[in-house]
Amino acid sequence: MAVLEVKNLSISYGGLKAVDNFSVTIEKGQLYGLIGPNGAGKTTVFNLLTGVYKPDTGKILLDGQDITGKTTAEISRAGIARTFQNIRLFSELSVLDNVKAGLHNHYPYSTLSGILRLPPFRAKEREMDEKAMEILKVFDLDGEFNYQASNLPYGKQRKLEIARAIATEPKLLLLDEPAAGMNPNETEELMETIKFVREHFHTTVLLIEHDMKLVSGICERLTVLNFGKVLAEGPTAEVLHNHDVIVAYLGE
Repeated sequence: MAVLEVKNLSISYGGLKAVDNFSVTIEKGQLYGLIGPNGAGKTTVFNLLTGVYKPDTGKILLDGQDITGKTTAEISRAGIARTFQNIRLFSELSVLDNVKAGLHNHYPYSTLSGILRLPPFRAKEREMDEKAMEILKVFDLDGEFNYQASNLPYGKQRKLEIARAIATEPKLLLLDEPAAGMNPNETEELMETIKFVREHFHTTVLLIEHDMKLVSGICERLTVLNFGKVLAEGPTAEVLHNHDVIVAYLGE
């Protein structure tokens, strides 16, 4: 069953087509890769999927629901979460509060209750604290729950950003170059984390990445973009042996 169906998605800036008739189908539970040279349109695809940009043409279906052109908040509530190439944590907040920020869609309370700190608000806060700690334990971050997020080592900040995204209970998790800036040991640990997230939380993952070792180690299928167009698509091993793909990367 397809979690995500993208049909003929396009967007132009001035006279430049940043994404040109992009289509992809991602099945439930898949670990899917989106690769290509710098400037190929990969992050633009993520921005279209999450409502940062509105497409000129095409459709985006999440679990069969048309989310094309919806706001980022609506798309988040529908079930898409993402991380960013440049980590975007609430750096002044604690590790715990970063994860709690991802839980708010699922623990609503009235504005008045929050302002006056009424019993319903305090009950929701206790529930969120418990749930956030459960998530932090999965990512081995519970020992640093009260640290300021910016004081975590780089690799743990990456894990925290993924933990916060998981807190929204997404159907589809978008990871934008999660291995950027990591050393080989951190990248190996990240590979295991992503596999565990898919299995433990039953989450479908779409990954942008330049690290081909990571891509070949975890992705089941790949789409390759170049100049906004799909250059190749298919099982990972098959795509990575495609002559056109190799040429595109050598020309980066």
